[in-house]
Amino acid sequence: MIERFRNQKKIHKKYSYQILLAAKKIFKEMPSLVDVSIPEDATLTVCGDVHGQFYDLLNIFELNGKPSPTNIYLFNGDFVDRGSFSLEVIFTLLAYRWLYPGALFMTRGNHETIDMNKVYGFEGEVKSKFSETMFKLFTETFNVLPLAHVVQNKIFVVHGGLFSRDNVTLDEIRKIDRFSQPGHEGLMCEMLWSDPQPQMGRGPSKRGVGLQFGPDVTENFLKTNDLDLVIRSHEVKDNGYVIEHNGKCVTVFSAPNYCDSVGNKGAYINVTPDLKLTYKTFEAVPHPNVRPMQYASNFSGFGI
Repeated sequence: MIERFRNQKKIHKKYSYQILLAAKKIFKEMPSLVDVSIPEDATLTVCGDVHGQFYDLLNIFELNGKPSPTNIYLFNGDFVDRGSFSLEVIFTLLAYRWLYPGALFMTRGNHETIDMNKVYGFEGEVKSKFSETMFKLFTETFNVLPLAHVVQNKIFVVHGGLFSRDNVTLDEIRKIDRFSQPGHEGLMCEMLWSDPQPQMGRGPSKRGVGLQFGPDVTENFLKTNDLDLVIRSHEVKDNGYVIEHNGKCVTVFSAPNYCDSVGNKGAYINVTPDLKLTYKTFEAVPHPNVRPMQYASNFSGFGI
């Protein structure tokens, strides 16, 4: 399948539907907050936004090894939109998820939603390469993606960030009824959309959805839940990652030279069973001559 995708060929819709239906069933049976343990002989790699950059995803697998029971991955949302190989990215991740259920985890991002997909290219790409029916099934599949993961009981991994009030517990997150579009407020929305800020307290989001949260908010959340660290994604960073909030909040972004124009590096984080973190950065690789946002609606911008 990956070789076909590499050569810009599709797979038969029968197989596409099989992958989607299998993944949807797996995710639906999972809680909104998934506990991830790293076996003694394994490493977990946390990747941030990939945004339809299929050839850069393949490069991650070249550099870091393919997913396997000892080479576990957690992809932290925003698999699709922007880049014009979103279908190839999402089918690859879902197929690995089906092949090795304990070796690849996926968090829902703000781009695994209808509003974003209609504007930033994924809906257009699915309809162009397959059909509207398939896009509807993708929407159903995105609606069952987990919202966050806790690694080794100590690292909270979420796409966007934290909350508009203190003392949110992991149990509260586990109980979120996530099987829908996220809406414009509430815990689910904040997890998909929020961003850290250097100042203490909370501030309005520059995105118009979610909020900005300061180091004290991160500290409160970690203390409340006996955690050590928040890993999130959602924002492009020049070096692919940045460590903020007194070392307690890490952003990782895995789409290098985002939209073929930003010039940033990508990054991923290797995590050992004893919670040693190693940050790896990488450059973009060439891809076929299909521009980003090739399938986007005419109203699109680069603001979100």
